[in-house]
Amino acid sequence: MPPTAIEPEHFDWLDYRKYTFSLGLTADADVFLSGHSASCYDPSEGRVVVRGGVAEQCRTAYEKIGSLLEACGLGPASVVHVVEYVTAEAVDRYPEIEGVRAEALREAQPAVSTVIVSRLLRRNAFVEIEVTARADAGLEASATLGGEPGDRVPSAGRAAAAPAYSLSAAAGDVVYLSSMLPVDRRGELVDGGVDAQAEQIYDNVDRVLAAAGMGPAHLVKTLDYVSVQGVADYKLTGRVRRDRLGPVYPAAAGIITDRVAHPGALLQVDCIASRSLPHPVNPGWDRYEKLTYSPAVRAGDALFLSGLAALDPTTQRAVHEGDIAAQAEFIYGNVLEVVRAAGGHPRSLVRTVEYVTEAGLARYRDTAPVRAGLLSAPYPASTGVVCAGLLRPEFELEVDAMAVLS
Repeated sequence: MPPTAIEPEHFDWLDYRKYTFSLGLTADADVFLSGHSASCYDPSEGRVVVRGGVAEQCRTAYEKIGSLLEACGLGPASVVHVVEYVTAEAVDRYPEIEGVRAEALREAQPAVSTVIVSRLLRRNAFVEIEVTARADAGLEASATLGGEPGDRVPSAGRAAAAPAYSLSAAAGDVVYLSSMLPVDRRGELVDGGVDAQAEQIYDNVDRVLAAAGMGPAHLVKTLDYVSVQGVADYKLTGRVRRDRLGPVYPAAAGIITDRVAHPGALLQVDCIASRSLPHPVNPGWDRYEKLTYSPAVRAGDALFLSGLAALDPTTQRAVHEGDIAAQAEFIYGNVLEVVRAAGGHPRSLVRTVEYVTEAGLARYRDTAPVRAGLLSAPYPASTGVVCAGLLRPEFELEVDAMAVLS
């Protein structure tokens, strides 16, 4: 069954029909929601505004999420993965975000990824929340990784004992992991540079996967968030990936952030795995033969793409410097080339996350006509955030995409 847009009869916050993204999509039993903030249309001002403090904004976002799940006949227990995009200025109030999540999701214990961003697209927004749910959700239990109750892998800066989240949560064969950080079992940050931190992160990933009955070969996607302090040596993490991943390298992306979710850490890795072993998908780009990630991997009907920016895969040169609309057209052209190589089509896309730099933000609106021209309705669920940078200074946009091949 092809992806279907979630179109609630009443969505009181704004008119979603004019955008080039869907509020959310269903694909069989899976539900993929766009990122939702506290944005609301104010008729007195004639525009969309964001108001309120951190907790109030979170409640508004979860009200939207709840209405969309309800439109699918689902409730909070269906949520298996939450991504919280939190601005740097709001991160000190993260306990409020956790508290509202606990209120909104009640008994659910999803995997949680916490991503600290420079800012969100809506001014005055502190947090944007992206949810994946499943009609027959079966959560993986929080993984105890030793004999003592507190012997866990701390994630996203939370305390080691009794986390109010799951280290992994399953949506069918797909298993989402909470953000993995370079901390040991005592919750202490490891010494060393970004490569040493990557080693600790993959130690933690291995233990969480083992607790779920899987190993590194089951990884289908890794998303690296590297701090501005760690980016100079980020290339050293390639050796760690080469030693520890494979035989099929997962899809991957690397995003520069002002900081990651643990004070002092240089790197965090958000991972997705699948009980179905992945198969690589490559439209014929030779450059990936030397890299430690694939253009995309397919596991069952799910297609996980690597992050794509305006890099010519043949010449390996950045293109369209200073023109975010042209970069978007180039990027989405390559996204669709990968999807077609896997046997899909534009309607197969279920989610895109767009990372835009400050340099590209002024003309970011120019990318909407590009999406309208290249993608097909129902448009994928989408989230857009402002990051501290991308791995080449010429890049103004990177797109992280997922498709479902029906």
